Amino acid sequence: MHAGSRGAYGAPRIHAALRRAGRMVNAKRVERLMRVHHITGITRRRRRSLTRQARRAAFAADLIGRDFTAPRPGMRLVGDTTELVTLEGKLYLATCIDLRTREIVGWAMADHHRAELPVAAASCTRTAAASTPVTNSAPR
Repeated sequence: MHAGSRGAYGAPRIHAALRRAGRMVNAKRVERLMRVHHITGITRRRRRSLTRQARRAAFAADLIGRDFTAPRPGMRLVGDTTELVTLEGKLYLATCIDLRTREIVGWAMADHHRAELPVAAASCTRTAAASTPVTNSAPR
């Protein structure tokens, strides 16, 4: 079964396959036999985070103080970046959300995850909204 899966199956999947085939075998026995014969399954790669912190990162102050309310529209904005996997590759979407109306007031898409992306989303809000001072807070 291990060879039939091109070496991908580990002890839990082999145990489940044996049970489906009608073989009554204990999971610990499968684990022990695989360990004795040095049989291992393929482990998935660890997911890498989008955020790469600098060695001496200077974190921005929490300007909104974890208070996600706003007295009027356009006064407080929060941002987020999302990675979208498509058939053509990865695409990154940065959004700015108004805390009063909970609407997306600015967005930008690109094939990279650099600082220009959220800046472009924030500048999109500046052109659409009035020229009032804006507090922008994005998670680290």
